[in-house]
Amino acid sequence: MPYCSETPKSGRAARCAVCDGTFGLVRHYSWRTGLCSKKCVDRFRARRESDRDWVSWLPIAFNQLPEKRPGPS
Repeated sequence: MPYCSETPKSGRAARCAVCDGTFGLVRHYSWRTGLCSKKCVDRFRARRESDRDWVSWLPIAFNQLPEKRPGPS
């Protein structure tokens, strides 16, 4: 088989990471992730923002744990 850099290694056509749609003439990228449209770029960024917001709650959850119990002396 001739070498072609655009042929995917997995054997299936490349798809959008958000909607699994096919790419058109223009391909958009966000964080090295191929996306098919500006709408998918916005959805991808919103998902990343919500993930970042969730992580910000993590320290708050750990601060509400009960006080340390005295260990064996």
